Amino acid sequence: MRPFRFGVSLITPADTGAWRAKCRRAEELGYDVILVPDHLGMPAPFPALVAAAGATRRPRLGTFVLNAGFWNPALLAREVATTDALTGGRLELGLGTGYVQAEHETAGLPFGSPRERVDHLLRTVGELDRLLDPSGLPPGGPAASGRAPEEASAGPGERRRVPLLVGGNGDRMLRLAAERADIAAFTAVRSVPGSTTGRLEPLTAGEIDGRMAAYHRFATARPEPAELNLLVQLVAVTDDPSAAVRPLLARVPRFTEEQMRELPIVLVGTPEEIRAQVRAARERYGFSYLTVLEPHMEDFGKVIAGLRGE
Repeated sequence: MRPFRFGVSLITPADTGAWRAKCRRAEELGYDVILVPDHLGMPAPFPALVAAAGATRRPRLGTFVLNAGFWNPALLAREVATTDALTGGRLELGLGTGYVQAEHETAGLPFGSPRERVDHLLRTVGELDRLLDPSGLPPGGPAASGRAPEEASAGPGERRRVPLLVGGNGDRMLRLAAERADIAAFTAVRSVPGSTTGRLEPLTAGEIDGRMAAYHRFATARPEPAELNLLVQLVAVTDDPSAAVRPLLARVPRFTEEQMRELPIVLVGTPEEIRAQVRAARERYGFSYLTVLEPHMEDFGKVIAGLRGE
């Protein structure tokens, strides 16, 4: 069973001083990875991660996740190589198809059908392998070769393969993550049909079981399992869990409170109750790497110390 890792996705733009301060705070709280998403209106991923590297010493730094539709593969390879160099080899590259049509329209970029978006991501991963991977590692990188991402670092002056995270829920995305990624990321939510603004709704616990079963079928040929990541949607350290989940129930009326609190993306209760939920998510689904959103950074920080080393 993999040991836990914890990441925080920083979503709010800030000036230099405030950005550095919250990155240092994430490190103080014990987060292993500082992450930046790829949405319009949020920080630009690569310069934000370079700034995070300058403010911290220990955490790794990741894109969570890049919207492949925003990027030309050759130009993206340049960004990745430069950012990895400027962060001292701490970069973890997260990729996804993108799901917010309105953002593509604002940027003047085609959105495409789900199939077209996955096709573009597949081409992007292939080009990045060609342009960035000098090591001869097989698809899937360090994980597929039996080497963990942290063991794949090159010596001084040598180039190295940046660990790859792929996030998605559909079968083709799960197959890509199973075959090519060092880290397979799950959101346990899906886009609301017809939404152009990125509205999401949670999967049920049973649906998550089904997606994990599909992933594991695709991953049977891997010599070494990938690390499994989950994006947590709500964290609340509280003595009143019912009150904490009530706003979610108002937005997703098809769930009962019991069903909502069963989801691994909803962590509410005392610190020890949340630790038990985190352990249960690893036991049931295999999630050892959990990411929380910036608004929940402090609350989940109260949980991390009690899980360190497990």
